[in-house]
Amino acid sequence: MNPRFTRTQWLICIIASIGFAFDIYELLMLPLIVRPALQDLVGASPGTPQFEYWVGMLFFLPAMVGGVFGLLGGYLTDLLGRRRVLVGSILLYAFSACAAGFVTSIEMLIVLRCTTFIGVCVEFVAAVAWLAELFPDPKRREAVLGFTQAFSSFGGLLVTGANWLALQYGDQFPAIAGGHEAWRYTLISGVIPALPLIIIRPFLPESPEWEKKKNAGTLKRPSIAELFSPRYRRTTIVTTIMFACSYGAAFGALQHTPRIVPTLPQVKEMTAGKPVPIQKKIEQSTAAEVNFYQEIGGLTGRFLFAVCAIWIVSRRGLMRLFQIPGLILIPLVYLFPARDNLELLKWGIFFAGLVTIAQFSFWGNYLPRAYPLHLRGTGESFAANIGGRMIGTSAALMTTTLTPLMPSKSTALAAACVALAVYLIGSIACFWLPEPAAEEED
Repeated sequence: MNPRFTRTQWLICIIASIGFAFDIYELLMLPLIVRPALQDLVGASPGTPQFEYWVGMLFFLPAMVGGVFGLLGGYLTDLLGRRRVLVGSILLYAFSACAAGFVTSIEMLIVLRCTTFIGVCVEFVAAVAWLAELFPDPKRREAVLGFTQAFSSFGGLLVTGANWLALQYGDQFPAIAGGHEAWRYTLISGVIPALPLIIIRPFLPESPEWEKKKNAGTLKRPSIAELFSPRYRRTTIVTTIMFACSYGAAFGALQHTPRIVPTLPQVKEMTAGKPVPIQKKIEQSTAAEVNFYQEIGGLTGRFLFAVCAIWIVSRRGLMRLFQIPGLILIPLVYLFPARDNLELLKWGIFFAGLVTIAQFSFWGNYLPRAYPLHLRGTGESFAANIGGRMIGTSAALMTTTLTPLMPSKSTALAAACVALAVYLIGSIACFWLPEPAAEEED
């Protein structure tokens, strides 16, 4: 029987949960604020080529930069230690997000979204490696990784709530750039995770496994080339492809939903004949409401995964539990209710969030078991950042590129095509996903 958690272990779980929650908080700001931010900074109208171009750049460019530096961050996690890199990454994304609220040009916004993404990309890898090594018992480790990652979806709920508060009470906040735009206050709220971290940081321990080997001089140097040695080549290639597909579903479909909502006939009816500021407020509030359903679905999926991960031994079987329903459901959601039925879309996006977001928890549990200690951060980072952040997020650009080619320039139809493609590729690649050994040793 496992002993109860110590005070330090609870503190570790709290900080990791805050980190997971707010890295998703920072990422999911963009779907909520991209429409009004571009209208203010560029003056582009939704649906125009200029608007779609900047949407694609805001989704894709920060993810590419984050992926490159995230890979470096994974290497540094193995070289310098888990705690140091984790703390630095959270501070970077928190203060970058806050500064983004004061931008006066689209170029400044893109630069600060890039630095935010760098912090987020590094944080995930460092936190997963840190937790996996602080809880060596397999069942406890599975539970800790599963339930702390579930707080990522609380981040989605929190940013939806922050955006709603900014929409409702933004007029009472200090003016920024001569106005009271809700998207600016939503971005500024991203500084929140830095506050408890500054206080708690001195009490956080380093990974005992990593520190022991480092002090003994037996810690092997991490190597990206080793990921493609015969022992790890299949794991690296398959996890990179599948991680890209998980992100492809999120960025190619789910994150476009707040932009799709204002095009629904029910929303157009609500805004008909009203002044432009009122129209924008209705559109943003309705999009935030739909996003709330998605985040509740994602939260449900993460908790469902955390329970299933303890009892389902086969990692392939566990992944397919979420993959196969997604392959069928998500294209249908974007083909039908995302084009003409607001109420049905809310429930469709709930289940779409459930099956898609649960997959991110899967990777947080799977990857620490796929590589030995000296290669853990580097291996996780390659799959998460090269596969997920760089290749996978390019699905957002695919959707915006396809949109002008669709009947009625429908973003929903473009999202349906992209979701079907990435889910199909991921489901096929799953046949080659290696079952991890009981424990990898250096």
